[in-house]
Amino acid sequence: MKTGVLFLHGFSGGPYEIQPFADYIKERTDWTISIPTFSGHGEAEDLAMKGYEAQHWMMDAELAYRRLAKQVDEIIVVGFSMGGVIAMYLAIRYKVKKLVLLSAAAKYVSPTQLVKDIRFMAQDAMHKKLEENELFQRYKFKFKNVPLSATIQFMKVVRKTEPYIQNVNCPTFIVQGLLDGVVPSATGQFLFDRIRSIEKEIYMSEYGKHHICFSEDCELWFEKTFQFLYKE
Repeated sequence: MKTGVLFLHGFSGGPYEIQPFADYIKERTDWTISIPTFSGHGEAEDLAMKGYEAQHWMMDAELAYRRLAKQVDEIIVVGFSMGGVIAMYLAIRYKVKKLVLLSAAAKYVSPTQLVKDIRFMAQDAMHKKLEENELFQRYKFKFKNVPLSATIQFMKVVRKTEPYIQNVNCPTFIVQGLLDGVVPSATGQFLFDRIRSIEKEIYMSEYGKHHICFSEDCELWFEKTFQFLYKE
């Protein structure tokens, strides 16, 4: 049986957001890896999201799934943030062997953590160290290049999928950061409780912010998730 893994990145992001985990799997298996880029997305400085809607991104994922399905016998889907929501959409509509949800944006914006992150940015700005702030570096292009209309479409993706989460029944591994300033950390448990999969696991990362593939403990959860995917 030939296995394929479809990786879906987040809103206003690109394949770089999930590349570390994709590389981890690539080094350890002969699985076929697919990391499509959603319409209007990509590297932060190349974003061109105006005019794209929720349906475009969901169709991008469906087409990527169908392309991969022509090459392999079974498909694992890994989704980060908005990609996690779209991954659930695929798991409901198509045959998915296993599902991995990374900081899946079934709920969005954790005000408490966001305030902390902004406070740290403000402190760095006062000490003229803003350019060294990891969060600022990651988001500075997005602040300029993500139109409000695109953000509304992202919320539509969540609204379209949220009522059907309980229809997810394939084996699922959930990873959620406790320091996530975009997706409230309680979302991980919300998803774990909501999906109907008999085989499901959750890993709450003590150090994880939203970009969970770059967390201090990523090697630990990479291994746990890989074992979950590899076992029959």
